[in-house]
Amino acid sequence: MSPTATATARIALVVLYTDHLEESREFYTALGLPFVREQHGSGPVHYSTTLADGMVIELYPATAKRPASSARLGFTIDGQTLTPPLTSGRHVVKDPDGRMVELYAACSTKCSSTSPTIRQPRS
Repeated sequence: MSPTATATARIALVVLYTDHLEESREFYTALGLPFVREQHGSGPVHYSTTLADGMVIELYPATAKRPASSARLGFTIDGQTLTPPLTSGRHVVKDPDGRMVELYAACSTKCSSTSPTIRQPRS
């Protein structure tokens, strides 16, 4: 990417996994992030905050599959800028290192009628 290039994607979600959920909530709250307690169905209790630009930051308890060193990212993108284009909505893909990346696709023009097959990393 050249120094003058402008990204069209925007970070929409950052999920941090932690072994110290309450301490992490207190730490980030002290930095000015007002977290609220959430639980979706039978999922784990976690904390979430939404920044002024709409970006969501969540704190989740670490697990064996998602240790404290892991994170999950989400981006808002124009689905039409990808080849092949994405349909409007939420898509979950893996990056080359196997990290889950959420894509929230909006379409600046007519959306594709089908979701593409996104190349998965080699095992």
